[in-house]
Amino acid sequence: MATKVVTFVLAGGAGNRLLPLTEDGAKPAVPFGGRYRIIDFALSNLINSGLCSIYVLVQYRSHSLLRHLRDGWQFGGLLQEQFIIPVPAQMRTEDDFWYRGTADAIYQNLSLLDVPEDGLVAIFSADHIYRMNIRHMIDFHERMGADVTVAAIPVPQHMATAFGAIEADASGAIHGFHEKRESAPSIPSDPGMIYASMGNYVFTAKALYRELQANAERPSSQHDFGRDILPQMVGRYNMRAYDFRTNEIPGEPVPAPAYWRDVGTLDAYYEAQRDLCGPLPLLNLYNPRWPIRTASYPDPSAKFTIDEHGRPGRATGSIVSGGCILCGGSVTGSVLGRNVRIQSEASVEDSILFDNCTVGARSVIRRAIIDEGVQIPEGVSVGVDRAADVSRYPITNAGVVVVTKKAINTSGGAG
Repeated sequence: MATKVVTFVLAGGAGNRLLPLTEDGAKPAVPFGGRYRIIDFALSNLINSGLCSIYVLVQYRSHSLLRHLRDGWQFGGLLQEQFIIPVPAQMRTEDDFWYRGTADAIYQNLSLLDVPEDGLVAIFSADHIYRMNIRHMIDFHERMGADVTVAAIPVPQHMATAFGAIEADASGAIHGFHEKRESAPSIPSDPGMIYASMGNYVFTAKALYRELQANAERPSSQHDFGRDILPQMVGRYNMRAYDFRTNEIPGEPVPAPAYWRDVGTLDAYYEAQRDLCGPLPLLNLYNPRWPIRTASYPDPSAKFTIDEHGRPGRATGSIVSGGCILCGGSVTGSVLGRNVRIQSEASVEDSILFDNCTVGARSVIRRAIIDEGVQIPEGVSVGVDRAADVSRYPITNAGVVVVTKKAINTSGGAG
């Protein structure tokens, strides 16, 4: 009989580094790739892997996320073991705390688990963009007889200060964790690289129960898996690092490039979307054997039409979602969400436009993120005049302009 696996998806983070995009909604519900939301990647990986018992733990500004789960992920399986259930913060501690960390979020919801001690609990983050055959990771976990397996991706040594690094030997046995330390040890077979934790874990239920209970009774703990639970387990359990490069996805060549992006900052989020626009995109969304699922909307097909002067609407190197109309305007190297309108002689370059945006005639948009529903008036320029943009809009460290409805209203739409 197959081992029972229950999954928690951690979708409760505040996402403050993605402000202003998360001002009114949860980070996992932020749009990505035109028609998707960030959480769709984690949920699709789980469903494609045959893992269909999923609790989604939500907390901050969760309305937009709950609405997306309702519209896109109503999961009515015939079997009791098939479900996707959003779980708001329960405040199940003596002091009625909200979730104090990733480990505390699981601890407060242990009552939801109906899994034997020899069963498995998968804990995955909703904050990252990647494709992963999670069954492959579970097979590795069981083959190694592990108590906990941590998904790991090699990154260059100089990036050690940005990640929780895993110290592991050639067999994947974990001997230590180094949280954002420049001196983190390299991978034995690849001296210029370190193993970065992807924030995805597979536990035996017995080990998880025991360690969460002990951690809850530790007053000095931050109640976090990376900072507390996993380091405390070193030397006491069989812990393994699963090398993400070995992951095999049906319908993909072997070996396939390992793509995983932490989109925790606006610049990282922008660059990950741009990864979709090349002739050979780093992230493949077109594998029918590994679809990225999302809500289904009754949008018409995208339309490219000529304006009254005979100018054609056109797009190159871009993703154009359903319901978009390009009427005499041009789009290059960009991602357009649903029902975007590009008017006559408007130009959009290297930008991300969310659902229901309009770019007015003769407007120019360059290296920008345009929030949902923003209406860019005629003749407005964004990303062209740095001094003008600074006075009106938030701008990232890499110079990407972020335009929200609030910013447009405050600036009077001038450009």
